[in-house]
Amino acid sequence: MSLKGKVAVVTGSNSGIGLGIAEALAAQGASVAINSFTDRPEDHALAARIADEHGVKAVYIPADMSNGAACRALIATAKEKLGSVDILVPNAGIQHVAPIDEFDPAMWDRLQSIILGSTFHTTAAALPIMRAAGWGRIVVIASAHGLTASPFKSAYVAAKHGQIGFVKVCALETAQEAITCNAVCPGYVLTPLVEAQIPDTMKQYNMDRETVIREILLQRQPSKQFATVEQLGGVVTFLCSPAAEQITGTAISVDGGWTAL
Repeated sequence: MSLKGKVAVVTGSNSGIGLGIAEALAAQGASVAINSFTDRPEDHALAARIADEHGVKAVYIPADMSNGAACRALIATAKEKLGSVDILVPNAGIQHVAPIDEFDPAMWDRLQSIILGSTFHTTAAALPIMRAAGWGRIVVIASAHGLTASPFKSAYVAAKHGQIGFVKVCALETAQEAITCNAVCPGYVLTPLVEAQIPDTMKQYNMDRETVIREILLQRQPSKQFATVEQLGGVVTFLCSPAAEQITGTAISVDGGWTAL
C-alpha cells in the first residue's frame, strides 16, 4: 500500500499515539502535519526527523485544540504548507478524574472542547478540501471509553461517546462520496506517559513491574497486554487503504478484549 501524494494531519501528535500514527502514515509515503499546543524547537525537530527518515514532507504546526478557530486554522495552514488535507486523524485529548458532583466545571468544558470540539472543527474544515480532491479519510482516535464507561471519568467518557456518534453522522453525510469516517478505540496503550507511571505504581502497591501491569494497569484489558502505537498506526493506515473503501461509520476496538466483556 502506498499513500504517496496524500497529506495527513494528525492532531496531538508530538508524542505517544499521535506521533506513532504520523510515523506510520509517513512510512507509507504520506506527507504529514504534526501538531500540539507547544511551539518548541524539539517539536519542529520531530517533523524534520520524520521528513528525513521517510523521504516525505513533514511540518509541525502549533495550535490550541481547545479553540475552534485555531483548529480550523490548523487545517488551513496544513493545506497552505503541504498542498492538501487528504487524511485527518483527530487524536488530541486530555484526562481529568473526579466524581461527577466534584468535577470542576472548567475541566468538563476543557475536555469537551479538546476532545469533541476539535474533532468537529478540524473535520468541518477538512471536508471541503477532501471533496474538492475527490478523496478523503477521517480516522478519529476515540477510546474503549467511547464504547463503555468507568467511574470518575464522566467528561472523558461523554466526549469519547460523542466522537463515535459524530463519526456515524459524518459517515452518513459522506456515504456517496470517496470519503470515509471511522473511529479507532484503543484500550490501554504503552506510551511514554504510561511507562512513566509504572515505577510510582510499583511503589504504591508494593508490586513488581509485571504484577502492576497485569493486575493494576491492565485490570480491565483481558489480554493483559498493552496495545502499541505501532498497532494503532497499522489500523489507521489500513483504514486509508483501498481494502477499507467500504468501511465507514464504524468503531474499531484495539483493546485486548476489553469491550467484549
